[in-house]
Amino acid sequence: MSITVEVTISEDLVSELPESGDDDVPESSLLEKWASAAYLNESPAIASLLVTSSAEIQELNKQYRDKDKATNVLSFPMQSPEEIDMCLLGDIVLCAPVIKKEASQQSKTESSHWAHMVVHGMLHLQGYDHVENNEAEEMEQLEVGILKKLGFDNPYKVYSDSRKQ
Repeated sequence: MSITVEVTISEDLVSELPESGDDDVPESSLLEKWASAAYLNESPAIASLLVTSSAEIQELNKQYRDKDKATNVLSFPMQSPEEIDMCLLGDIVLCAPVIKKEASQQSKTESSHWAHMVVHGMLHLQGYDHVENNEAEEMEQLEVGILKKLGFDNPYKVYSDSRKQ
């Protein structure tokens, strides 16, 4: 599985989380590892990850999905032109403050939730979705399997168990 993952940390994030900034973001090597694990093709490809602030992802969510709120992850798949030999998968935008907050609310480690959001975004770039129930089940099974190989628990079981308390 040959994928190149380019990671960028938004300058807006540091201004939103001045006390910790980059400390709330996993190392680029971990983000790349998680993204690579979720790439299900053998062909060489490139994906980019942008880690950003609540304000920046809210603006993107409003602009592209007509939802005026911050969210944990957005994926923007790309169709590579035929004349380009390399597969350009697209862009994933991850919101550090939302991921941090959700991890706490769902009684998960931040690392496990970050891994889940990266895997989730990568699957979207590869055409997986969760609009219909059968699509959601397939995508969740893939996520659970990939995360298990990475050493993480089923994110859906953890969340459903924590909600019962």
